[in-house]
Amino acid sequence: MLQKSLSKKLLTNVLSVYFLLTFVVTCGQVVAEYVNTKDYIRNELTMLQKTFSRSLTRAIWELNTKQTVTTAEGLLAIPMIEGIIVRDDSGEIISQLGRSLDIHELYSQQLVQEEAIIEDTPSGLFGYTFPLIFEFSGRATQVGDVTLFSSREVVFSRIMISIYFLIGNAMIKTTFLIILFLIAFRKLLTEPLSQLTEQIEDFELDNVEGHRIELDTTERNELKVMEEAFNKLIDKIAEYRKKLDQTQKELIISNEKLDQHNLQLEQEVARKTSNLSQAMMDLQQQKYELEKQKLTLTEEIDRRRQTEQELLTKQKELERYLDELNLAQERLVGSEKMAALGGLVAGITHDINTPVGIGVTATSFLQERLEQIEAAYKEKTLSPKALEEFIHDAKQSTSLLTTNLDRASELVASFKQIAVDQASEAVRTINFKEYLGEVIKSLHPKLKKTKHQINVSCPDDLILNLPAGAISQIFTNLIMNSLIHGFEETNLGTIDIAITQDNDDVRIIYKDNGKGVSKAQLEKLFDPFFTTKRDQGGSGLGTHITLNLVKQTLNGDIEVESEEGKGLTYYIRFPKDMQHQAMEMFS
Repeated sequence: MLQKSLSKKLLTNVLSVYFLLTFVVTCGQVVAEYVNTKDYIRNELTMLQKTFSRSLTRAIWELNTKQTVTTAEGLLAIPMIEGIIVRDDSGEIISQLGRSLDIHELYSQQLVQEEAIIEDTPSGLFGYTFPLIFEFSGRATQVGDVTLFSSREVVFSRIMISIYFLIGNAMIKTTFLIILFLIAFRKLLTEPLSQLTEQIEDFELDNVEGHRIELDTTERNELKVMEEAFNKLIDKIAEYRKKLDQTQKELIISNEKLDQHNLQLEQEVARKTSNLSQAMMDLQQQKYELEKQKLTLTEEIDRRRQTEQELLTKQKELERYLDELNLAQERLVGSEKMAALGGLVAGITHDINTPVGIGVTATSFLQERLEQIEAAYKEKTLSPKALEEFIHDAKQSTSLLTTNLDRASELVASFKQIAVDQASEAVRTINFKEYLGEVIKSLHPKLKKTKHQINVSCPDDLILNLPAGAISQIFTNLIMNSLIHGFEETNLGTIDIAITQDNDDVRIIYKDNGKGVSKAQLEKLFDPFFTTKRDQGGSGLGTHITLNLVKQTLNGDIEVESEEGKGLTYYIRFPKDMQHQAMEMFS
């Protein structure tokens, strides 16, 4: 029995889509009508401003409150106006009629200086505010402002007829469409499907060829195609029945042959059973041997498990020793950094003592001369010449004080930045040439006792954004290695530092003309704790720290080449902007 009609379901889906579209379009037309009517009311409010602003302005200017209230009441009588607020030049309300909002929440106590629109509020009000300008003797003076209010109720009252028309039009169209669809679906789908169903229900397998179906339609549509397909299926069933009868006859003959083959097969099975018994005995023997091998393998597995457990224990011990070794290495690196910082402090302290000592001497001399002048003044023996000599001496002393204090301040500032950078890995922006100059300046106490020269070739506008402390430690380690190891046998050493830009990278060639290192020493140069000055206190961490700073902190590369007697050269590359590179990696 038919549970769900396909035609009804199809009709329901089509009409549902049509109802939805009709509802959406009608709602859109209502919203458009509402927006257009609201804009029209706002334009009418603007026109009212041009009509009544002059009379309101003169009434407020002449302090005629009664006329102001009368004009406001006249405006309120206009159907589209729900409320009105009139304020004077001090922001006080002269007249407030009808429905309105709190004007102080909108504009506080200040007058509006130009026309303003008040958007829809939860209460349904919207409005328009304009200033009242009075022109007198060619001068314009604002005497107050006016706010006119309208509401959604006014808009709806104007568009109600249009809404009724739109809804009625949609209902008429929908009713006509439903009737049209019902007639079309009944004639084209429901009745042909009923005929097809009745003829298929009368189908009998005993008389296949006498149950061909025929539909009362001349159109070649889907139902006609279904009729032809069903009739072709009946023809194929009749043909298959004929083939089935023939096959049954062949099957009877095949069964007779199969009985003969079964007899032969029973004889063959008996023979095979005898052979199988012998094979079972052989398999039993093999099973016994396999069990012996299994026992042997079990013992071997137990022995290997014990060995594996011992190896795991050794591995844990090795991991613990490795952690202790890494901790010791970190402590040594920290000690190396603090030692370098201590050397920097000692050197800078000596350099600061010189300008400070000169400043103390100049201060003492100036104090002594001041006491002499004070004594001569009290004894009234102060002569113009003595005063002139004091002024001359005071100028020289203050000039000397200023020069040396500035020098000390520069040394302290340079030391402070280099010291902070060496103790920190914070990323900051630096001018490479200027910062390298500060690093070299911090090493002045080590360089001034020698005749060694440092030549720097670097673009003036090369800006880097990276951990400045790494740059300071790298060049401090390289320069100190050249001074201690490379220039051990010469007093006229030269260090050449060439810095160039390569797209987003910085390339550095650091070269000295020292004694160089052998091939064996070059292979171990970056190894931790490798040093040729072990007996003189060398830690062997300088080049290792430099390698870690370049590769890990700056994400760069470092290579070295050297020959004995021909100096040593480092090739260093790292990105200019560490922050930009990090952003690209995480994007």
